[in-house]
Parts: sequence; structure tokens; C-alpha cells
Amino acid sequence: MRRFWRWRDDGDDPLRAGAAAAAAAEHDQIRPADDPAAAAFFDVDNTMMRGASIYYFARGLAARKLFTVRDLAMFAWGQAAFRIRGSENAEHISTAREAALAFVAGQKVTDLTRLCEEIYDEMLADRVWHGTRSLALQHLDAGRQVWLVTATPVELARVIAHRLGLTGALGTVAETEDGVYTGRLVGNLLHGPAKAAAVRALAQREGLDLARCAAYSDSVNDLPMLSAVGEPHAVNPDSDLRDHAKAQGWPIHDFRTGRKFTMVALPAAAGAGALAGGVAAGIALRKHYRG
Repeated sequence: MRRFWRWRDDGDDPLRAGAAAAAAAEHDQIRPADDPAAAAFFDVDNTMMRGASIYYFARGLAARKLFTVRDLAMFAWGQAAFRIRGSENAEHISTAREAALAFVAGQKVTDLTRLCEEIYDEMLADRVWHGTRSLALQHLDAGRQVWLVTATPVELARVIAHRLGLTGALGTVAETEDGVYTGRLVGNLLHGPAKAAAVRALAQREGLDLARCAAYSDSVNDLPMLSAVGEPHAVNPDSDLRDHAKAQGWPIHDFRTGRKFTMVALPAAAGAGALAGGVAAGIALRKHYRG
């Protein structure tokens, strides 16, 4: 029988979430770091790839009949509406957490990792921004570590990092017992200040000099992470981040073409809160897995 999902309210605890992400970070030893004191940190959604990685993961799950196409449609519409409103709050973040935990509770870690690998190859590989990946590879060629930093579950983030040839990933960490997810997070979603906390914790572990590190993001919600390093960059930025980057003299990279199509046609993530647009999908998932 599948274990009933549970969640506990740890509050908005960015330090705990960041520490958990750094502790769970694993090196993918593809290239040695010849400059061990420097690293680059890349957000994923709309920075490294078009749209929200968790949305396409959900599409992969729907294709496997793990929830319905109708649930997916509600999830997608909620994300698009949320992006257009352009705001986040604690309720949105909490709902995002519940929707994610509703699916993973009782799942084996090995099974979820396998799904992540399959769905990356099917749904995500073609959505990588080649320009952003080129920036990441330039850091690798210079002998620096390159890490993804994302609210996406760390299992999916690791697969993305591995497929792109990067050092590793910092992502949201779900609690496990004996190789099975309990339905609780360790800390909270890796979002906003929690990303900065994760970067600082990893820097301490790896002996990085943050003044010599770079960070890349599309969202003003990632200002804490961008401000934590010596070389912040805006990639495909939202309007608020673009204005801030211009005012600060930060480099701006825009690999988009044409209109701002991803807001609706390809549901895009405005940070972790974008997941919360799928309130109906979260409820449907919980009902599905309770049954």
C-alpha cells in the first residue's frame, strides 16, 4: 500500500533548505576543476531552458497515466495565469510544496530517478537554451565548477546537470527513509533566499571564494543569489530583473526571439511559486494517490 502523504510546516526556513541542498549536492566528475576557488551557478527555468522543468516533468507523468490530461491542463493554465500576475506569496509556495509532495510520498528514490532520466530525454533536452549552456561550458573550460540552483526536486536537477555535462545541482530536497520518500521536505523549497543560502553553504563546503563566482538567472526572485556572488548575470530577464541589472551594470544575456511567447504557450516559471498555479492539479494528485 502506498504510504499516505504527510507534510509538516517548517515555516519559511531558507537556511535549512539551503543547508539541505548543499549537503545533498553530489559532484558529477566529468571535468576536473583547475580553478577550485571559483564556480558558476545557473538557475534552470527560463535561464538554462525554456519554460518550467517541473511542468514538462508533469507532462511526462501524464503520458505515463500517473495523472490525467485534464489535471495537466489545469496545472498548465494555473502556471500561465500566475506568471501573468507576476506575484508570489506564502500561500502559493505552500501549495506548490503540497502538490509536489502529494506525488512523491511513498515513491522509491530509484523509481523517481529513472522517471527523471526518461522524461528529460523525452521532454526537456530540446528546450535547453544553447546560449546559456555555452556560458556554462565557458566556465567549465576555464576550470571552474558549474552548478544548477533550482526549486526543482534535486533528483530532476541532477539529471539535467548530468545530461548537460555540468558539475552538479542544488535543488529542493525531499526527506527519505530506507530509499522511500516520506512526503516531507527537508526545510522548504529551494527558492529565493534559500538559493542564496545553498550557494553560501556549498561555497563553504567546497572552499569557494564567492567574490570570484558568477551566478545567472532570469528572475528578480533570485536577487539574493545574484547578489551573493561577485559576477551576477541576468539571462532572459523579467522586466524587474532587467531594470535592476541595467541600474547595477550587470551583464544581460537574452537568447529569446520574437514576442514573450513562453508566458502562456509554454508555461513559464516565475520561481517556485509558478508551481502553485496548479492548485487543482495538486488536489487531484492527492486524491489519486490516497485511493
